[in-house]
Amino acid sequence: MDIFGLLTMIGGLALFLYGMHTMGDGLAKMAGSRLEQILEKLTSTPIRAVLLGAGVTAVIQSSSATTVMVVGFVNSGIMKLSQAVGIIMGANVGTTITSWILSLSGVQGDSLFIKLLKPSSFSPVLALIGVIFLLFLKDEKKKDIGTILLGFAVLMFGMETMSGAVKPLADVPEFTNLFVAFKNPILGMLVGALLTAIIQSSSASVGILQAMCATGAVSFGAAVPIIMGQNIGTCVTAMISGIGASKNAKRTALVHLYFNIIGTAIFMLAFYGLHAIVHFTFLDQAANGAGIALVHTAFNIVATIVLLPFSKVLERLAILTIPDHEDELQESGEQKEIMDPGMKLLDERFLERPAFAVAQAKAAANEMAKLVNEALTLALQLNEDYDKKKVKRIRDLEERVDAYEDVLGTYLVRLCAKPLAERDNHLLTTLLHSIGDLERMADHAVNLAGNAQRRHKENAQFSRKATAELAVFTQALQDILKLTFDVFENENTLEAAQVEPLEEVIDDLKEEIRGRHIKRLAKGKCTIELGFALTDIVTNYERIADHCSNIAVAVIQMDEKEHDVHKYLGQVKTEDPRFAQLYHQYKERYVLE
Repeated sequence: MDIFGLLTMIGGLALFLYGMHTMGDGLAKMAGSRLEQILEKLTSTPIRAVLLGAGVTAVIQSSSATTVMVVGFVNSGIMKLSQAVGIIMGANVGTTITSWILSLSGVQGDSLFIKLLKPSSFSPVLALIGVIFLLFLKDEKKKDIGTILLGFAVLMFGMETMSGAVKPLADVPEFTNLFVAFKNPILGMLVGALLTAIIQSSSASVGILQAMCATGAVSFGAAVPIIMGQNIGTCVTAMISGIGASKNAKRTALVHLYFNIIGTAIFMLAFYGLHAIVHFTFLDQAANGAGIALVHTAFNIVATIVLLPFSKVLERLAILTIPDHEDELQESGEQKEIMDPGMKLLDERFLERPAFAVAQAKAAANEMAKLVNEALTLALQLNEDYDKKKVKRIRDLEERVDAYEDVLGTYLVRLCAKPLAERDNHLLTTLLHSIGDLERMADHAVNLAGNAQRRHKENAQFSRKATAELAVFTQALQDILKLTFDVFENENTLEAAQVEPLEEVIDDLKEEIRGRHIKRLAKGKCTIELGFALTDIVTNYERIADHCSNIAVAVIQMDEKEHDVHKYLGQVKTEDPRFAQLYHQYKERYVLE
């Protein structure tokens, strides 16, 4: 092979790896968060966990990605270590689908059907379709399909280029002798493990091995140990993801490693033990793409069948490797009490699968909203029934909401730099706008609690009329809060349209109550101190309603893609007949005596 042949091989390898990466990203983006959510929830039995792991990996074309995702689940407390074991085994089986796809490049035959099966025949068509989808269609899902098709075409072209570039090596004795040396099981395993550890993809390293088969120098005797090593080398990605994670997350990565090491040891001992007795003649034959795929699949299926009944043993082995200490258990328990469940959802590992990270961020924001809702509910109760425990609870909730805003805000900003589907991108924008409003609503709950505390200390009570007016105002605020939190959690745009008319009525109530209060002051029926207290309450009420309006508008904009808030509100109030209708309905419902 001359320098130009070497450059061609390097170019083919580069295209192959890039195509695999592009296709995997396109598949993951198109699947969105659905596959990962299924992975998270439906792991009740070991067999189901294996099937799910295999299915998800077959779709996103990466066992490493699945395993890293599972490490993240365990680290964030979403999944138990026992559930993770089956998924990891299934991921190893699911990743073998790639080798079967790549084996199509070795299809030989003169019939039209066989020729059509060859990637060199259909890849150009897929590439053309992919380019058309990417350049000329606006639909986000079709663009994702275009990315997948183009990635697959580049992958196959890279495979064909590699295979063509290495064919001349069949006549180089040094190269053929190298693969003779790989027949040594230990050396072959080390080479396979090292190659896979470097490129961090067993599918890619198996593809490279399949391309090498074009030389005819790779016998099954050399290929089998290399394939075994490749399964061990792929564990590097999960081991790296376990750095800095919780003990159970590190144990999850270890389960992946132990599964592949023990599975490889059993397979190798059984295979070469039988070979010593039976003498497999095919080991001296030249390997091909389909044969490589078959060995790869057989190993992973056999290893899963053999080791699945011993999943508890793998789990126990990982726990023995990384044991718990009494002081650490106590510290872990204290940490769990401090950290809110929603914050555990925001694991950094999920950022590698942005669609799922957005779904996790939305779940965390929903938890934040529940805390705000509880704080406001307690704050409104203090007008009728003061309780110092409720005041303390409100302040504690506000601190937790502040922590959510910091952690969630940072997570969302990091997500902004990731490639996202259009829908996820709009949801991300909505969350970024909404968490600030939620945090301010919690601040207003604290303001209301402080107001109630001062009145309680001074034994100050509003007049009967002021109390009745405040009760009407409180009911209107409770209704807009209930509506807003439902809108935010369920992304309900129909209900979101009902928030702004109610917010307008709340603005009117504020002005009317303030006007009535000024008249009472003039007649000497109310003290200045109570007047300040009442003004403070209605001002906080009105500002809470403003934040409700902001959240509802953000949800509506997520669908309508309109980002100018003032322009949108102006159009709604002047051009939407539903606004006037709802405004009058609310006006009739909340009438001051």
